[in-house]
Amino acid sequence: MALRLIRTKLAQASSHRLPGGPEVSRGFHATSTTRTDGVYKELTEMRVRTPWIQALKERKEAEQHPRTSAERSVKPDLTPKRMQDSYKDPWLLDTYSNYTGQIRTGTLLMDLDALAGVVSYKHTGEGVSNVTAAVDRITIKNPIKEICDLELSGQVSFATGRSSMEVTLQIAKAPTPGHKVAPGDIFMTCAFTMVALDPQTKKPVNIAPLEVSTPAEKALFAKGQENYKNKKTIKSLDIMAKSPDAEESAEIHKMWTDSLAFADSRNPRQQPANVQSMSKTTIHSTQIMQPQNRNRHHFMIFGGYLLRQTFELAFTCAAAFSHTRPRFLNLDPSTFEEAVPVGSVLYVSAGVSYTESDPNGGTRIQVMVRTHVRPVEHQDQERKSTGTFFYTFLAPAEVSVLPQSYTEFMKWVAGRRRAARLSAMLESDPHPVLAQLHAENVTE
Repeated sequence: MALRLIRTKLAQASSHRLPGGPEVSRGFHATSTTRTDGVYKELTEMRVRTPWIQALKERKEAEQHPRTSAERSVKPDLTPKRMQDSYKDPWLLDTYSNYTGQIRTGTLLMDLDALAGVVSYKHTGEGVSNVTAAVDRITIKNPIKEICDLELSGQVSFATGRSSMEVTLQIAKAPTPGHKVAPGDIFMTCAFTMVALDPQTKKPVNIAPLEVSTPAEKALFAKGQENYKNKKTIKSLDIMAKSPDAEESAEIHKMWTDSLAFADSRNPRQQPANVQSMSKTTIHSTQIMQPQNRNRHHFMIFGGYLLRQTFELAFTCAAAFSHTRPRFLNLDPSTFEEAVPVGSVLYVSAGVSYTESDPNGGTRIQVMVRTHVRPVEHQDQERKSTGTFFYTFLAPAEVSVLPQSYTEFMKWVAGRRRAARLSAMLESDPHPVLAQLHAENVTE
């Protein structure tokens, strides 16, 4: 697919000449066109500000001439902020294409993480280091059925003055000039948890609390507060904290007896062709982390790049398992446990952890992706876990995964609990609040 033209909305009250374009008045309604290959590269100037070689030189100089604690002290701006202060004007995303000519979702996830970082710095200022701690949810709302321009927008939606904040984002079909985004045109919604760190000590630092005034802001803030509380509930339901209940144990026993029957050559029952052992679904990826994919702090890999790698391996896993081209439905709350250094070796594994029939036909396939890292020059060291991600896809085929070991049964139970939360979320659909908030920002 050829590179597309996109429109970029501007927000300051001044005039500016875009490269190759006319001078426009900066305002929420002012638009112009410029060629770009997407939000990720468009935001690179804000994300990485120092060339790699210069960053290496500065780090060596800092090691030779360490600064005093007074010089390293961080003085973040703690002035209360309004929700609209961090509102990032809609970016119309250049359409990325995959091998079928449709949108490459992994690239959109990378762009969303880049935008979340920019939004968080609009709230905290430049005195701290903002890192992605978790992806709280990413959900497909309305599949895109045509080639069109996309609009990315977002703002800080929950911050109490502690070190973390929730950044809520959405991707929607770009509206025509003078019109608002319709609820049916919202393609994807998501929330990231960002944490502010002292750039020297890497310890969390407090940030400005969020002020809310309009009904839409208050509703979105309340939703963020609810998400914060739900994280504790999710932890209490973790398989490491809560053992299988009676219903789950009965399901485990049935699958165990089925696996024994399938393995017994004297038993007439044969394993169905559409049932696959969990151990045979796992695929792997190994690669060296290069400086071209570093974040703005120079020596660690950009979280959005890691998100794209995990998504694309998860998609490949679901496609190989179902022998279909599955459709992405949701990313369950997932965590970035450790930073991934430039120059390290990243190991990514993806395997099917749970399957269930979809009410409208086909199969929901849940894929668990684990990431590990270790130094390239010390391959004898133990791999360090850096993140765990849970993707759900919808395949048109009727397929099923069969756990066999105790560890696999526990993965299946954990996946079953996540699937129940996803079903409840898809039924409740809280996201019209976000569309209402964007409409208020555009009309101010």
